[in-house]
Amino acid sequence: MKKPTETHNPSNNRLTPGDSSEIATPDASLLRKLTAMIWRIGRLVLIAYFVIVLAMMLLERSLVYTAPPLEAGDWKAPNLTHEDLWFTSGDGTKLHGWFFPNANEKRAILYCHGNGEDVAAVGELAAEMGEQLQSAVFTFDYRGYGHSQGKPSERGCIADGDAAQHWLAQRMNIRPNGVVLMGRSLGSAVAVALAAENGARALVLQNAFSRMTDVAAAHYPWLPVRLVMADRYDNLAEIQKYTGPLFQSHGTSDDVIPIANARQLFDSSPSPGKKWIQHANLGHNSPLPAGYLKKLAAFLDATTKSSSMPESP
Repeated sequence: MKKPTETHNPSNNRLTPGDSSEIATPDASLLRKLTAMIWRIGRLVLIAYFVIVLAMMLLERSLVYTAPPLEAGDWKAPNLTHEDLWFTSGDGTKLHGWFFPNANEKRAILYCHGNGEDVAAVGELAAEMGEQLQSAVFTFDYRGYGHSQGKPSERGCIADGDAAQHWLAQRMNIRPNGVVLMGRSLGSAVAVALAAENGARALVLQNAFSRMTDVAAAHYPWLPVRLVMADRYDNLAEIQKYTGPLFQSHGTSDDVIPIANARQLFDSSPSPGKKWIQHANLGHNSPLPAGYLKKLAAFLDATTKSSSMPESP
């Protein structure tokens, strides 16, 4: 007998309308697996990013306010003729400062130091300024710095500067707007805020910046610092309220605050009597170059009166 011949019917491989099963092609299956893997990785990266942003938000003030250890300073400074004193900020916080009197004073200067300094660190500079600028000089520590109580913040540091300006004005028997305000780095923001609020005989800025958020964005371009920073120090906005004499200097090799950032602040100032000094190859924490105080003295002599003279209303 002949063996029955099997015939192949192509229709046997087709899905009937009632068949609920599907046959996935290799390409579609691979695409689904790849998509799932990318989503898992992306989700982990996104979570990690948000954790980093949150951590930076929590660490913001410890990164901005890098006060030196108290034991690192010489708090007696026997070679410096000064008064060691205490005064009170507007909210009752006890603050510490050094006052350098000058028998031949022509002006009174309030010096606001940078975020990595304290009174003990700038004492010699304050004494030198007093001598070369023929000035009484008062320098103080923000809350959380040196012996001052409290914890630093933008609002707190500006309030501390306000109390210091009024203390110096009272001591010198002048009005607050008769004080020369001088600030370096973080202190420049305090000085700008005080000039905007109280006025000043002159405003002297060293290593200043436009906004704290601009500086942070330059160092952390991958973080949304302009959205999340708490202490913003918007000098560009504040300096619009001050039209008195302005003397601003910056080093070309400043790797903390780019010189273009500082120049933006200077250019935005509405002051008709302003002067820009650019120091070649000077870094952020470099000592003041030779001749700086002499130039500053000439500027102050040309644009200001003696602090002992009566102030205009």
